[in-house]
Amino acid sequence: MKRTVPLLGMVTAAMLALTSCGLGGTTDPATGTTSVATIPELAAGQQVSIVFESYNYGLAGAWTDTFNALIAQFRTEHPNIKVTPQKPQGNSPNPTTDTISSIQSQVVAGNPPDVAQLGFSDLDFTIHQLGAKPLDTLVGKQAVQQNFDGARFGFAPKARTLSDWDGHTYGIPFVLSTPVLYYNASLFEQAGLNPAEPPKTWAQVAEAGKAIADKTGKGGVYVDCLTKSAKDWCFQSMVRSNGGRVISEDRAKLTYADQPVVEVARMGQNLVNSGAMPKLDQKQGYEAFARGDIGMILESSAIQGTFVNGAKGKWDLRSTAMPSFDGKTTIPTNSGAGLHILTSDPLKQRAAWELITFLTSEAAYIKISQGIGYLPLRTGLLEAADGLADWSKQNPLLAPNVAQLERMEPWISMPGNSYLQVRDGMMEAVEAVVFQGKDAQSTLTSARDTGAKLLP
Repeated sequence: MKRTVPLLGMVTAAMLALTSCGLGGTTDPATGTTSVATIPELAAGQQVSIVFESYNYGLAGAWTDTFNALIAQFRTEHPNIKVTPQKPQGNSPNPTTDTISSIQSQVVAGNPPDVAQLGFSDLDFTIHQLGAKPLDTLVGKQAVQQNFDGARFGFAPKARTLSDWDGHTYGIPFVLSTPVLYYNASLFEQAGLNPAEPPKTWAQVAEAGKAIADKTGKGGVYVDCLTKSAKDWCFQSMVRSNGGRVISEDRAKLTYADQPVVEVARMGQNLVNSGAMPKLDQKQGYEAFARGDIGMILESSAIQGTFVNGAKGKWDLRSTAMPSFDGKTTIPTNSGAGLHILTSDPLKQRAAWELITFLTSEAAYIKISQGIGYLPLRTGLLEAADGLADWSKQNPLLAPNVAQLERMEPWISMPGNSYLQVRDGMMEAVEAVVFQGKDAQSTLTSARDTGAKLLP
């Protein structure tokens, strides 16, 4: 006890010293515990420059336009913080696939971006290899919680923990979608189908897709989830909805050669063999749907803006929930990314946090939802008169996405430093089954065996 009292005094003094240095702290009134920030507030007029890397800058049109407008607004509100936005280094058709290699190269070179938008399936690697910082340590747990709670509208409960790891919050979930079945009601009518009753099961999708292909000469359905370029967020949802997993719950064993996964791949193969699904890559698929050349597409709402612009004045675009496997409840998983701080400079960390809180604010989500079509994680905005209420009424396409958010499960990241090879190997096998006619069981088993050797 004689040693404890002076020690407590020293700790208290240190806490006061940190606070007086501008590091700040917040107290939880319920528990009485104090969470002290480890980074200083910016002094008035203190100039800081940060680099923000986002795959949205690799996507033309609504994505880049929306983010340019947001960064311009941020600069107006924070004239002392200069933000240099950049797209990932690489030349992939889908810039999201370049993000990890881009930042990894910059980390090796010693000049990573200060804040970055990184996919949820990359979370393990983002923390352990790219050096993402725990936000609750940098700014304090209460500051993180206050950002989630918002001024009026808080984050959806299922979204809050998507970037958590080992009890810490390493990123603020930013944008996401669940799988949505968009469909061309005009093609439904031409094929003699009732667009007011879209397919609810994959068996019905197959039937409707075949009818559209046979009677209109157009593609019946395109399932982006079955391509390597789409990564595996939506494929995981299809597998979970069929009662399976691509990896065990403890992330120790690959399970994508199990029967539920094989059945999903065979279902996709049957769509192709029947003529209901054309053989297209991801970009060709969503561009063909936007032109009105495909009847249905299972896709992220990130592409919704492209579909809206393509359909405008030409054909009737509608949406519905992702189809189920007969007798089973659908389990949607999420696409998207969180915002992470990578810099070790305390002042840049504070500036990066200011950018993150701005980009996940109510005002920002209004712009992001209206401009791109992403689900606003502050879902209360959809009912607010001064938020997205009017827009939501005029854009019923988002309704299935919002409904699915309540039962959403996280997009699971593969473990280890070779996680991309494991994931890509799985999706290459799925593509080979669906679009090249390979045997489902043996192809997925071979890929699983190869992937298992890469696990840590």
